[in-house]
Amino acid sequence: MLMGSASPKHTCLKLVISNKEQIFVKGTWFSSHFDLFITDGLQSWTCHASEEEVEERASQWDQPVSEYIDLAEKYLGFQQPGSVYGFDDAGTGHKRLSWTFEKEGTKLEWRWKCQPSSNSKKTTADILDFLMDANIRLSDEVVSKTESFERMKVEAEKCLTQSEKLSREKEEFESAIYAKFLGVLNSKKKKLRELRDKLLKQGTAVEEPVEEDAQSTDRTKTFDEGSDEEMSGEEVEKEDVGTSSKKDDVGTSKDVPAGRGRGRGRKRK
Repeated sequence: MLMGSASPKHTCLKLVISNKEQIFVKGTWFSSHFDLFITDGLQSWTCHASEEEVEERASQWDQPVSEYIDLAEKYLGFQQPGSVYGFDDAGTGHKRLSWTFEKEGTKLEWRWKCQPSSNSKKTTADILDFLMDANIRLSDEVVSKTESFERMKVEAEKCLTQSEKLSREKEEFESAIYAKFLGVLNSKKKKLRELRDKLLKQGTAVEEPVEEDAQSTDRTKTFDEGSDEEMSGEEVEKEDVGTSSKKDDVGTSKDVPAGRGRGRGRKRK
């Protein structure tokens, strides 16, 4: 597990190695070197990887120092699935810590030699203190997050209750508004129908006199036309009478001279 983000960083891993043995590995990680403290509960070992050693190992693997340290921290800070860990004897009480990983399809293994601790009890106690402190911090964090979660849960329930209440009030308000709207709409429709019927009745009453006036106008026109014809007939008759009287007058005047002529002729004889 990783504790803290400031430099240096500290990790502590409960590591299950290939032969089912369990050890604790505490790491202190710097920018260019790192320290390892290892215990199985009875004995302890240390590994102080100096800057020169880290730089030499990184150059062997064609890696920058920072990338090499980050990769070592990744595998010794958290047990990685698929990696084979080992903690084997290296003679004279030394141990060799190893782990495997794959890079570009190639399986690689890193090894670091650990020497017996000069004060095994103190090393083991330091690791246990670190684990206890980390456990206390994690417990406090869990309690704090649990309390925060419970508060959020209560607030969420309150919000849910309020939301349901608002939803009900909204539905009731909409129902009331719709009911009022329908009442107003139906009233307006009723008034419009009454106005329409009234207008239709008024239109029918207005149209009837117009038809009578039209008929009386037609009758007047017909009467006038008859009068005109009669008048024209009377004028024709008057003209005929006038013409005949003139003819009669003319005829009479002709007859008079003729008679006189005859009389004068007789007198000459």
